[in-house]
Amino acid sequence: MAKFVTIGYGDQDGYDRTDAAVRNQAHAHDARLVEGGAVAGIAGSPVRVRNHDAAGVSVENGPFMSSALPVAGFGIIEAATIEEAVELVSKTPCAVAQGVVEVWPLRESS
Repeated sequence: MAKFVTIGYGDQDGYDRTDAAVRNQAHAHDARLVEGGAVAGIAGSPVRVRNHDAAGVSVENGPFMSSALPVAGFGIIEAATIEEAVELVSKTPCAVAQGVVEVWPLRESS
């Protein structure tokens, strides 16, 4: 099975506008993914780390990425194909609650 990194984007307003029954089904779907071995979590406040030319570490608060919606969470899932990974994340809270989920194939480094 291949591994995929998922990045969920969404905001509280979109979440609140989504029918509670739909949100509850999405959270139950997330729980089943986690029970099946997926790793998932809500995004906290990030820091940016630099160590250019290995000359010294600098750390700054805040995200490096920017998007119209804030990052809401991350996951690592396993699926046979990217199409299967898309199907799995299409039922998660960010996907159904007015947000979006990116699916990134995670390739093993050599």
